[in-house]
Amino acid sequence: MPCYTVTVATGSQWFAGTDDYIYLTLVGTEGCSERTLLDKPLYNDFERGAVDSYDITVGENLGDIELVKIEKKKYWMHDDWYCKYITVKTPSGDYIEFPCFRWVVDDKEIVLRDGRARLPQDDKTRVAKQHRRKELETRQKTYRWKEWHPGFPMSIDAKTHKELPRDIQFDSEKGVDFILNYSKAIENLYVNQFMHMFQSSWGDFSDFERIFVRIKNTISEYVMQHWREDFMFGYQFLNGCNPVMIQKCTQIPEKFPVTHEMVADCLERDLTLEEELKAGNLYIADYEIMEDISPNATDPCTTQYLAAPICLLYKNSQNKILPIAIQLSQNPGEDSPIYLPSDNQHDWLLAKIWVRSSDFHVHQTVTHLLRTHLISEVFGIAMFRQLPAVHPVYKLLLPHIRFTIAINTKAREQLICENGLFDKANGTGGGGHVQLVQRAMKTFTYKSLCFPDAIKARGMESQEEVPYYFYRDDGNRVWEVVKRYFVTDVVNIYYASDETVQEDDEIQAFIKDVCSFGMQDFDYCEFPKSLQTREQLVEYLTVVIFTASAQHAAINFGQYDWCSWIPNAPPTMRKPPPTNKGQVDMQFIVESLPDRGRSCWHLGAVWALSQFQENELFLGMYPDEHFFEKQTKKAVETFHQKLSEVSKLIKNRNEGKKLPYYYLSPDRIPNSVAV
Repeated sequence: MPCYTVTVATGSQWFAGTDDYIYLTLVGTEGCSERTLLDKPLYNDFERGAVDSYDITVGENLGDIELVKIEKKKYWMHDDWYCKYITVKTPSGDYIEFPCFRWVVDDKEIVLRDGRARLPQDDKTRVAKQHRRKELETRQKTYRWKEWHPGFPMSIDAKTHKELPRDIQFDSEKGVDFILNYSKAIENLYVNQFMHMFQSSWGDFSDFERIFVRIKNTISEYVMQHWREDFMFGYQFLNGCNPVMIQKCTQIPEKFPVTHEMVADCLERDLTLEEELKAGNLYIADYEIMEDISPNATDPCTTQYLAAPICLLYKNSQNKILPIAIQLSQNPGEDSPIYLPSDNQHDWLLAKIWVRSSDFHVHQTVTHLLRTHLISEVFGIAMFRQLPAVHPVYKLLLPHIRFTIAINTKAREQLICENGLFDKANGTGGGGHVQLVQRAMKTFTYKSLCFPDAIKARGMESQEEVPYYFYRDDGNRVWEVVKRYFVTDVVNIYYASDETVQEDDEIQAFIKDVCSFGMQDFDYCEFPKSLQTREQLVEYLTVVIFTASAQHAAINFGQYDWCSWIPNAPPTMRKPPPTNKGQVDMQFIVESLPDRGRSCWHLGAVWALSQFQENELFLGMYPDEHFFEKQTKKAVETFHQKLSEVSKLIKNRNEGKKLPYYYLSPDRIPNSVAV
């Protein structure tokens, strides 16, 4: 009688094994096997990390095996099981792989197809078409859109991490408990000794140094030593953790009436300010988005303040970017002076501190939260709703949305919710961060996620004009490798022509779901509602992968480096921006900075957010094999090789540098937004 050998692999993560009963049914073109209990007497099946094999004898050959059905029934109490894959050896000696990589929960069943990727138009049989349809119907009931705040991108319909589908939860919820992680961070950083003096001011900058001495690293120590210098201030616009604000200045705004006479001492080429402007040597960072944002008022004992500054920057003859004028509001006038390097040193220092504080708020809420976390969640939800597991784009994207919906749900549960941790230390807590996202959404476009286009839109694309912009240089390298050696190769394997893209109803539904539901069909977002060519599909998928991996890495993992020295990135300010020059001294500056308690919370936050996950998977690492075609496996190998070349190049460039830039080195870029 025909005999099929079934091999079942259980995951190696915590609690992956099960003591429940596991049943299996083989579905072939000529018939089905009986529902078979997979059990070995005197042997503990389905242990964590186990690979178990079973023989299933049938009355007659089943033909080509199309599906494998798995059912789990409780033994004593429901015991979730993580199935990695199932392999079926047929009577003729062929091996068929059925990837799963899913949790089997409660008494539900899972029906698997073999590992070959297929577009919807490739499926011809009734069984195959029906399987696709049922899988998506189930997913669309499970992954539902919900509006967290008006004007936000849509998010998952779940209030807590525990409410999420089991497949997208973290393996260990403790690992992403913000309260626990921040408390551990504060303890590990030896700053809990200051928490009892929560609202008291620091005495002077040496106080900051005393809490900093145990927790410094190469870059953070350099920042502490040089943060007052104009060079360090300007350098961060290029290679700090928010390197997206600076843009070429083509015209001095009317709201920022800087004159040649004001800045003549800063200009080095014997040119007027207008001539420097025409020569392309002026840059600007405008924090207009911060205007009229409500400051944190959750603590009645402490008044907190925000500003919306404008900063003019100058590229000197040594190609260093230096600040030459700062206005702390969007409205010029007697009570909003323009601060200059020639001013009193305390006036100039405080003006730069205000810019750094505003930059911190925009970074955390817009650059980080909105433009990596929330948009990656939109892509992830739409993928689960519209692409079955057999679709090649599902297989391509799945590693790049790993844990993203979970980390965002946890953040909404503990971090950025009302009375959450964000309110404890940040000047935009208590609702200001919500206003910032709502305002940023009004200028958030699809093209702004295309890395080369975003750089060009700010006039920052030329290496000759703006050297040492490592964020741009490394970002372009990674973008090109992802696009050329991964996405393009994979798309060309499965899509023979532009017509194939147009005929793929599932990919079109995915694109439409992102725009019409995830981005709420906002006209100004300019997200496409359909794709017509392979080139458009390649760009779109590159955006998804790059945003979740490289862009998030560039703006997240440098937070401790650049923000742990609190005067360089104050999370809140306790005095209003000065309205006159000559009235500031060092005591006023220290009293403007965060108090001891908020400083400690801030330190814990930037430390926790800068840590990689345990067993982190970096760009190009795909231990769960979703692709089985030789061509696709070859593309993945080439992708990994090209990424290694970029990592080596960046490593060589960084050797001997006091300020190495490594955030976009592929060996330090996690696959997904997971922290």
